[in-house]
Parts: sequence; structure tokens; C-alpha cells
Amino acid sequence: MDSPRWLPLESNPEVRFVNCLGMRPTWQFGDVYGLDPELLGMVPRPVCAVLLLFPVTDKYEAFKQEEEEKLKGQQQEVSPDVYFIKQTIGNACGTIGLIHAVANNQAHLEFESDSPLKKFIEQTSKMTAAERAAFLEKDESIRVTHESSAQEGQTEAPSLDEKVNLHFIAFVNVGGQLYELDGRKPFPIVHGKTSEDRFLEDAAEVCKVFMARDPQELRFTIIALSKD
Repeated sequence: MDSPRWLPLESNPEVRFVNCLGMRPTWQFGDVYGLDPELLGMVPRPVCAVLLLFPVTDKYEAFKQEEEEKLKGQQQEVSPDVYFIKQTIGNACGTIGLIHAVANNQAHLEFESDSPLKKFIEQTSKMTAAERAAFLEKDESIRVTHESSAQEGQTEAPSLDEKVNLHFIAFVNVGGQLYELDGRKPFPIVHGKTSEDRFLEDAAEVCKVFMARDPQELRFTIIALSKD
């Protein structure tokens, strides 16, 4: 059976997807225009999550496979407090990235009482990453909001069958550790210690490594979830 596919989300923060899912605008997604200290300094603080949109190239796929083999042999210390969901829906990486950003920052964020996103996170809180993925496949309220947000973007949404080789991942700080959360990977990746004050700079350092892997590529977008 084919895995389900959704329309891809744009990266522009005007696509108010999370607000449509009942997250209050006390925190907002906004573009990070560059990774040097001056441009990072322009990002409103505090920042509780960073999303990276990047091209999935052959170089990246080779790296991803190597990383997986290496980490399988090592025991990463992943906090049980990290909320991680696998991606089983084609083109849903934008939604998965947003869920990762929001689910790991519930202490900071505020939701409407009927928020489909809050409900989804609560209903799946005790599940495994794979069970959460299966639950998302059946969650109509998130799928419908995703599809309408994808149609709302500034560029025309590609067709469902079009292969989109751009991928969203999230970086979050859980318990003073910087985690990379990617639904295409089997587990969260630990990138070392961080703090609320240093989080954006620490996440930016990891983003630089992604960019250095494909120096010819220009299709990188970074978005920060900041207190409004």
C-alpha cells in the first residue's frame, strides 16, 4: 500500500499554519536572514525552536546513512521528555517540523481551548514515534489545515505527485541539550549542551554544517520560533 502524500508547505511564515491549528500568536515563526552574529542578533528573543529547510541531495543522503550506522553502534543519551514523531506521509515534513517545534515547547506556548494541535500532542504523548506517525495519518483536522495552508502560500502549490526534494527538520532545547528532530531519521540526534540564551547560536552552528556539506546549494531557509 502506498504511503499517504500531502501537499508540501511553503517555508514563508505568512502561512499561518500553527495559528490555524489553535496555537496563540504569543510566539511567532519568523525568518532568520543569515547566520553571522549581526543577523542572528536581529532575531527576537527568546527563541525556543529553529526550523531548517534544506535540499535533500546525494551528498546529504550519503551522510545520513553514515550517521545512522555510526549512531546505531553508540548509545545516545536521549531524554524521555523529547517528543519525536516519524514521518510516514509524503511531503508532510513541514507539518512534522512544526509538531516537533511545538510539542517540545508546550511549557512556553499557549493554545486555544479547542486547538487540534494541542489535542493531537496530548493524545499521542505516551505513544512511540511510529504510533504517533500512524495517528497523524488518520488526523483529519491537521491534514485539512495543512492542505489549506499549502494552497495559501505565495507560490503555486506543486501537485501531490511531484517529488519535492526540500526537507524540514526542527532543532529544540530539551533539558539543556540541543536536539535535531527529523521524521526521516530513526531517532533524535543529540548535538550537545545548550541553554535558552545560547540556543539560537548553537542551532545556527549545526545549520552551518548542513550548508557546508553542499556548498554549491543555495536552497536553505531557517525559521525561528520567537516570543512575539
